[in-house]
Amino acid sequence: MLLSTRSLRSLRAPVRRLLSSAAALDSEGATTNMYNPTEEHGALRQMVRQFAEQEVDPQRAEYNEKEHFNRALFARCGELGLLGVTADESCGGSGMDAVAACVVSEELSAADPAFALSYLAHAMLYVNNVNVNASEAQKRRWLPGACDGSKVCAMAMSEPGAGTDVLGMRTAAVDAGDHYVLDGSKMWITNGCVDSETLGDGALVYARTGPGKADVSLFHVGPETPGFSLGQRITGKLGMRASPTAELVFEGCVVPKEDLVSEWNGAALCMMRNLELERVILAAMAVGIAKRCVDRMGKYAAERAAFGRPIAEFGQMQRHVAESYAKLMAARAYLYATAGNLDLRTAGNRLDTDGATTVAKEVADAAIQVHGGYGYVAEYQVEQLWRDAKLLEIGGGTLESHHKNMIRDLADGLPAGV
Repeated sequence: MLLSTRSLRSLRAPVRRLLSSAAALDSEGATTNMYNPTEEHGALRQMVRQFAEQEVDPQRAEYNEKEHFNRALFARCGELGLLGVTADESCGGSGMDAVAACVVSEELSAADPAFALSYLAHAMLYVNNVNVNASEAQKRRWLPGACDGSKVCAMAMSEPGAGTDVLGMRTAAVDAGDHYVLDGSKMWITNGCVDSETLGDGALVYARTGPGKADVSLFHVGPETPGFSLGQRITGKLGMRASPTAELVFEGCVVPKEDLVSEWNGAALCMMRNLELERVILAAMAVGIAKRCVDRMGKYAAERAAFGRPIAEFGQMQRHVAESYAKLMAARAYLYATAGNLDLRTAGNRLDTDGATTVAKEVADAAIQVHGGYGYVAEYQVEQLWRDAKLLEIGGGTLESHHKNMIRDLADGLPAGV
């Protein structure tokens, strides 16, 4: 028996009463395990899965084909309490942890990775960033609208000439006395716009503010900020087409003193700990994509006949499906083990947060192979999942940068306890 879809905030209070009988949940959602370490996480997974199946998946093909952002559906995430899943309850959030954030992202990605990408940019890169690094007054100003879904927000770090090399940024700010002046541009910003002409409702912007490479500060800007404009909406992307991507331009942008987040020249740490969370959530997206692919290819292999029998009886197909399932479960275990040890307010687990995004493309590629010609067209979704998966090997830092970090961290041997 499925629970009706309800808001996370309303679900949290009666969750133990609702879960008193195992029959109240489906088999996966009910089990307290590493993927759902508490009953609360299990209830959250069931609620998000139901929402994803009933509301996110049905709109996927239309919005991806049109390259449109579904703002109304995004607002529904606010109604359900998902946009502030890790934010303080006093500011409109749900006050949960990194595991909960992974649960939401995994389930949304299994339905529509592009929608899940916009969720990540808003709920993790903006909302969680504000929640961890902003003052109490700033949190009260910015978080309620971001948590309830009335605002669509972003984080602006990458630039036309500085992607993975984030500390090579050229966007700069100077202290002009009673305000700051911001100049430069940011590129590839998810949720930087909501359509071809309209900026998003708020952005956290990293800018150079001193001579040292780590002299970086963090500012909050909104569409009303003087000197802030939309450079271009980036279309024609390989994948993640329903997630809006934009160039943001700052020309003599006047930022009030009260919109400096954290301290002057103090945002490098803010950036690093938020990047760790981003990489974990990208891994959750990879798991969601892989999960949908394994489900699709397993069913297709059982139904599709060739040479007089189901293709599931052929060893080549069995290998694709079985190995994909094993990769999925290994990545899923790695993801939730990492998330369970992640403190949202600190940094320091770069080794494991850099480790698990490749499973999506590998499994999506196998899913296309199992589907044959049908996998190459839109009907069975796996071609879209393959296209969407590629971004996970670039966004949040390239695979090459992750591997460099992992090798550096392993120079002194394996972590304690391994």
